[in-house]
Amino acid sequence: MSDISLFEAIESLKGKYIKIWEDICNIESPSSDKTAVDRVGKYVSDIAKEHNWKVEVYPQERFGDVVCITLNPDAEGAPIALSGHMDTVHPIGLFGTPAVRIDGDRIYGPGVMDCKGGIVSGLLSMEALEMSGFKDRPVMLLLQSNEEIGSGINNKAPIRCICERAKGAIAFLNLEGYEGWFAGKACLVRKGIAGFIFRVYGIAAHASYSAREGASAIAEASHKILALEAIKNDEGITCSVGKIKGGTARNSIPAYCEFELDARFVKEEELEELKAKVQKIADETHIAGCRTEVELINLRSPMFLCDRNTNLLEFSNKAFEKYGLSALECGFRSGGSDAADVTAFGIPCMDSMGVCGERAHSKDEYAIISSLFESAKRVTAIVSSI
Repeated sequence: MSDISLFEAIESLKGKYIKIWEDICNIESPSSDKTAVDRVGKYVSDIAKEHNWKVEVYPQERFGDVVCITLNPDAEGAPIALSGHMDTVHPIGLFGTPAVRIDGDRIYGPGVMDCKGGIVSGLLSMEALEMSGFKDRPVMLLLQSNEEIGSGINNKAPIRCICERAKGAIAFLNLEGYEGWFAGKACLVRKGIAGFIFRVYGIAAHASYSAREGASAIAEASHKILALEAIKNDEGITCSVGKIKGGTARNSIPAYCEFELDARFVKEEELEELKAKVQKIADETHIAGCRTEVELINLRSPMFLCDRNTNLLEFSNKAFEKYGLSALECGFRSGGSDAADVTAFGIPCMDSMGVCGERAHSKDEYAIISSLFESAKRVTAIVSSI
């Protein structure tokens, strides 16, 4: 190891990585825009090439390419994997130009918390490890390209690619951001997500005949939405309708309405219970003449509590103690994450190890700048101790 310590290295790199954070978030990259997501991958790859780190690009046909950057690729030790996702949720231009602004200890913009701050933490951690002379094992930074849409049902190639590339890693630190209420925790449990689309068919008619003709698909959908929204259990299944469209004119009884349901569950066995509830609500008819079809369009498994992940947290807390950092508790989050797929793949994993912020997926998304350096300190403490 070098004479410069890990934390001294992190402190010396603060200004550089705040600028990188700003730059990478100004490259807006919604999940469905492959070209935009690939611009993020190129930006990060160019930084890696300046350090002569190994860069591997795994082309994806529909979504952005997966990128793997490796420090010490030829080291003999088993690798450690860091990960973040490059895609964001908002259309390009929504945040104005430039998309990012800094106000004191806060950075605002698309993906500053979720999850480009995590990518920056990974890069900062790798440079600090390099500066301190760490050469014990390979350290990989894996960049996912369609996390925000849950990888779909038939579009899981990017996360499968990441799991395969991380195979054999002794630890996987997912650098997702976290809110202030989650501070002091590492996420080891997450809900699974099931997305459904309801297609409701009615009978069109002139609105003036509504008392004796027609069957309103919107009215039928309304009954179903209220029934679904009533399923609320923070420790189990929850349902939320987030998107709806239907009808053709104000003075016409609508013959069609569709809406999309986000449903979440903690345990795999709850999925069948959830499917049964959803199908029952779809099959119930409230407006004579209406019928409904429902389709599962997205599925993400839960991140379940397991020994390999709790053992990783126990080890990490010993590393934190050695470096003068506070211990983390086992945490539960209701949002989905790639960490679920990694855990199911059999790799020891901790999630929500990125930056602290608030209001993800909104125009007011921000992250706490100082949390970037705490994240990097925790990451480097684990990597250098394992």
